[in-house]
Amino acid sequence: MEQAELYQDIILDHARHPRNFHAMEAPSQFAHGDNPLCGDNVTVYLRLGGGRIEGISFEGRGCAVSTASASLMTEVLQGKTVPEAEVLLGDFQARVTGGAAVAVPPELAEAAEKLEPLTGVRAFPSRVKCATLAWHAFAAALRGGGETVKTE
Repeated sequence: MEQAELYQDIILDHARHPRNFHAMEAPSQFAHGDNPLCGDNVTVYLRLGGGRIEGISFEGRGCAVSTASASLMTEVLQGKTVPEAEVLLGDFQARVTGGAAVAVPPELAEAAEKLEPLTGVRAFPSRVKCATLAWHAFAAALRGGGETVKTE
């Protein structure tokens, strides 16, 4: 199996069977994301404790890329400290947009690698917004939440 096929299989699996797809009871923070260009929308829920992500989930409607990105995001960020999550956020944003590389410490390399299947969207600029929507909502939730972020 070629790497591209494997990546496509991972994205399709997360799109069809999203992980952590539910409204969280009593989140400490949350934020909404809206991509008016294609109609994707997402709400990201966080439960923070002691500077760590104790719980993360999402709900919403979106294309396969948007849903898979949110699902993979929740898997890699669960249990991370806020600074670790911010590094992964910066790395992901850079890799899907073709931006300047972010230094990922060795202890986060495995988590960053799990997001690799989504980096192919950089070849399709209109899909970058789909892949980053949940991440923008996550960043807004970290800032205190309750807001709606838009990709436009």
